This record gives sequence, C-alpha cells and structure tokens, in this order.
Amino acid sequence: MGFFDKLKEKLTKQTETVTEKFKDGLTKTRQSFSDKMNDLVARYRKVDEDFFEELEEVLIQADVGFDTVLELVDELKMEVKRRNIQESSQVKEIIVEKLVDIYESDDEQITSLNIQDNGLTVILFVGVNGVGKTTTIGKLAYKFKQEGKKVLLAAGDTFRAGAIEQLEVWGKRVGVDVIKQNEGSDPAAVMYDAIQAARSRKADILLCDTAGRLQNKVNLMKELEKVKRVIEREIPGAPHEVLLVLDATTGQNAMIQAKQFKEATDVTGIVLTKLDGTAKGGIVIAIRKELNIPVKFVGLGEKMDDLQPFDLEQYVYGLFAGLADENKED
Repeated sequence: MGFFDKLKEKLTKQTETVTEKFKDGLTKTRQSFSDKMNDLVARYRKVDEDFFEELEEVLIQADVGFDTVLELVDELKMEVKRRNIQESSQVKEIIVEKLVDIYESDDEQITSLNIQDNGLTVILFVGVNGVGKTTTIGKLAYKFKQEGKKVLLAAGDTFRAGAIEQLEVWGKRVGVDVIKQNEGSDPAAVMYDAIQAARSRKADILLCDTAGRLQNKVNLMKELEKVKRVIEREIPGAPHEVLLVLDATTGQNAMIQAKQFKEATDVTGIVLTKLDGTAKGGIVIAIRKELNIPVKFVGLGEKMDDLQPFDLEQYVYGLFAGLADENKED
C-alpha cells in the first residue's frame, strides 16, 4: 500500500466533513500544482537534472519557500538514486512523502490551543489590517460557543475607523458580548475593562482584538507590548495564546509580516486565512519550516465553520489528492 492509500484509509476513519473542507478549501492550490506537475512529467519522462530544476520552480511558485525547496530537491535526488527510479511519474508520491518529513522534522509543535481547565483563557489576536483578524475572532467565538463555553470579545482596535462596530456585528451574529470604549481610546484600558468584565461574568474565553496599523511599525509594536503587559499584570501567565493572523493570498508578504511580529511579540501560533483563495497553499510549509511557529487554524471558506484547526494529514491530502488519483492511472 502506497503513501496516499495509507493516508486516505486513515482519514476515512476521521470526520468526512473535515476532509472535504480541506479538500475543497485547497482546490486552487491542488489544481495549480497538479497541472504543473503533470505538465512537467509529460515533458520529462526521465528523471534528470533539467527535471529537478523545473521541479524547483514549480514548488517555489506554490510558495513552499526557497530554502525548503532546495532541501526537498536535495532529498529527492538522494531518494531517486537510492530507489533507482527512472520514470518521472514515480517521483510524484516521493515529493509528498518528503514534504511531510520536512514539516515534521523540527521540534514537535502543539497545534491545539492552550485552553485553561479552570479560570479565564485570554487569547490575543495580532496582525496587520485586512488579513481577516476580526472575522477570525468572530468565527472562533462561534466555535467556542458551540462547545458550550462562555465567550467575551474585547474591542482593542480603537484606531481603525469602524473596527469596533465590525466586532460588534460579529458579536451580535454569534451571540456574545463585546467590551468596548470610544474610538481612539487606550487599547490597554479596553483590555483592563474586558478582563474585569470577564471575571465578573465568569467567562471561559476572552478573545482580544488589537490594532493592525498605527503611524509606523514601531508605534504598533509598542502598543502591542503595552497591551500584553496589562493582561499579564491582571492575569499571571496570560495571554495564554498570541495568534498572528496572516492572509494566505499575500504569499511571501505574509512571511515578512510574520517575521516582524515574531520579533516584537511572543507569537504562539498562526491563523492562516483565505487559504481557499490562493493557488499558493504551500505557504503553510514555508511558515512551519522557516519561522518555526505552528499553524493552529486555517481559513478554508466563507462559512462560519470554515475556520478549521490545522491538521497536517488533512492538509497534505487536500493538497495532493489529485496527484494520488493520477498516480493510479500512470
């Protein structure tokens, strides 16, 4: 039984709905990658240096990441030699095996959220404007409420016009309260009020929005540090998660943002939104390899439940399912 067959068999024992969400959400990347791989295999029946050079280009275009691609191709060359593979079509499955190996090769990372068994869990959301931060907060609030938890939202983005109202719309839609002050207020003061409200109302989860842009990057990072200090002072050990929200459609731009936020704050995980809207879904692997930050959630569509906890096996199957079927026809 090959790699894909084993993976498919394992996933059929899990929730079919989740498998379909990943498969549907990664359609653009899968189709783009499959088309380019099939074209490559059609033009290079034999595995040679030219084949590997073009394969590098295909993987880089999928935003797998330059360093990761070089490492992958080096490992592929060794594996092809070890198995004495001559036909290019046989390389497809090995590519996926090696990508999984690379993703899992570093220190083990916790992709689940650090939810407190007792007391309040505070989750801080950071990221530039336009990446889907407020939508992510709304969808996570919905997820937690479905699990029976009491949720509050803190409107900490007091600088962007309409940000507080946008969070309130989500609060009404999901059925959770929003703690807010006037536009232009001190975000740290909003966090203080939100923590007091969460305590008095015996909330389980406090989801905190933050500014995505001030006059410059330095001011933004200082503001985030101040917000974190207030949270830590009120609840030792909090925030329990600092989730960086990135837009998958921006590709390498998302990587640059991640590096900047990683330098300024202790990012514990990444939420990668709009994965369904890009043909460059390989960015998940690039983030994991180059930044060593776990991807904890991925956005796979517009629906309320399309924000899914990241699952490597579901992701791999969703990304390469087409190649698996084609392998059987070769």
